[in-house]
Amino acid sequence: MELTTRGRYRVFGRPRDPDELLLVELDDDSFDPTYVRVDGYEGDLAADVSALRPGYVVEATLAWDDDGTPAFEAVTVERRSRLEFVDGVTGLFEAARETWNEAVAAGEGMNSRVTRDTDGRPNGALYVFAEQPGARDLFDEFNSGVLPLEPLLERVNDERGDGPREVFVMRPADGQFVVVYIVFEKEGMLANTVRDTYDCSRQ
Repeated sequence: MELTTRGRYRVFGRPRDPDELLLVELDDDSFDPTYVRVDGYEGDLAADVSALRPGYVVEATLAWDDDGTPAFEAVTVERRSRLEFVDGVTGLFEAARETWNEAVAAGEGMNSRVTRDTDGRPNGALYVFAEQPGARDLFDEFNSGVLPLEPLLERVNDERGDGPREVFVMRPADGQFVVVYIVFEKEGMLANTVRDTYDCSRQ
């Protein structure tokens, strides 16, 4: 008998297989990653699945077959946030470098700051995390949903209210640390600048 489950998820990319889309559970604090197949759909459901983009928050019904592989039975987009992973970044922006240098000077493995526009208004939440060569690959853990991004997003939403964001997870070419940059305004000047500078997708 086919089992179905319904829940809220954040869509990630396809870090494991191009025929699978990674969803991260949002209904509880477990943030469990689930891989869902993206082929074999027809009609409106096929169009809905093909329109999903990393960062979207969705309500979805998943159907689980006997081998434990889920497929979409229904999916509705709740919020069109964006999520982008960029590895090997060169020319990282100054605020990220400064935040990292402050962490190093303080002997800390992470640091954060609120960034502001030229008028002094907050426009993003910036986090840096030290990579741990030989122990963990934090960039990969963020990308695969093993290390959840959601608590960082929830902190922003608690302070600023729910809304579509743009999230950039970047690792500089030197591999020393990982940047998580939550831009408050989707498709605003800051988000467009970051996307253009680091050649991110516009989907």
